[in-house]
Amino acid sequence: MKLNRKLRMGMVGGGPGAFIGEVHRKAARLDGGIELVAGAFDINPDKSKQMGQELCLDAKRVYSTYTEMIEKELKLPAEDRIDFAAVTTPNNWHFPIARDLLQAGFHVMCEKPMTLNVQEARDLKKIVTKTGKVFGLMHNYTGYPMVKLARDMVRQGDLGNIRKIVVIYPQGWLATAIEKTGQMQASWRTDPKQSGGAGCMGDIGTHAENLSEYITGLKITEICADLTTFVKGRRLDDDGNCLLHFNNGARGVLHASQISIGEENGLAIWIYGENKSLEWHQEHPNYLYVKEADSPLQVWRRGNGYIAAKSKAAARATRLPSGHAEAFIEAFANTYCNFADTLRAHLAKTKPTDLENDFPKVDDGLRGMLFIDTLLTSAKSKSKWTKMKR
Repeated sequence: MKLNRKLRMGMVGGGPGAFIGEVHRKAARLDGGIELVAGAFDINPDKSKQMGQELCLDAKRVYSTYTEMIEKELKLPAEDRIDFAAVTTPNNWHFPIARDLLQAGFHVMCEKPMTLNVQEARDLKKIVTKTGKVFGLMHNYTGYPMVKLARDMVRQGDLGNIRKIVVIYPQGWLATAIEKTGQMQASWRTDPKQSGGAGCMGDIGTHAENLSEYITGLKITEICADLTTFVKGRRLDDDGNCLLHFNNGARGVLHASQISIGEENGLAIWIYGENKSLEWHQEHPNYLYVKEADSPLQVWRRGNGYIAAKSKAAARATRLPSGHAEAFIEAFANTYCNFADTLRAHLAKTKPTDLENDFPKVDDGLRGMLFIDTLLTSAKSKSKWTKMKR
């Protein structure tokens, strides 16, 4: 049996002036299978109401708090209430909101990092397992077609044994103390109470960690981390450098920075195997570079037939013909598409396909929190290597 209707979406966070909430809304509706029908958009009830008006939602389904949303949605007939909710708040709210939604019977899509600390991540994993609800984590960079192609090339053995992974994520937007000017995105990201124990490394370093493990299928086992806070008075790191060991013996370098002046959103990865290497840049996402010894550089371009022949996942994540750029919002939308199809299968009591089930989940969130916890320990330790926590 196929579920033949749109999924009904609620949202927590994403109020006036929010960046990531609006990206979620645009991405979720891109394929036409999800409709936003309710939300508690801001901790300020008036701003939540304002956002609901801007989105043309029924005023009765624009709530002052997420607990009110849960309570009143549960009173609606099953055919009217939300199927899932997206959590797009600062980090400190991710766990309690996701926990309460799951325990109330709703499915969840959550922003990263998944929680504020490892214990919350462990607790959330137990709740997801116990409730059996579909839980998605928005590590959007795994949604790019060429990232999925890279992963499938590694899976198919094209590179041979992986020897080295270099992943970087430089930004420059926090090179000065703009959080002191009231800039909303900077204010909460540099506040330990809202962001957690790591700043730059929690915000974007976790994307680099997740990308390296997603493409290669390997796991980080040891970290040697150096964290720095360059901006005077800032309470969290704004630059980080890590040496990595992976479970197959591969070596890695991970660098993330938000004080690299002139850099915009330079996530990039190089994967070196025994036979070939791969290179991908988020700012030029429609190209994957494949290199062999004593051979011309190959540029694999998104949307061509040879991509589909090599990777069904990359083909599924491609909407436009070659030469028509796809990027950031589409990567979010690909994650939503797979999450939604898996949720439809759940509601129809069928099993999702492997392609549908290809999106980050609670285990990826736990890995991210273990990564943060380990690098914080490493940065304070006098030992060269700190084992990845479990």
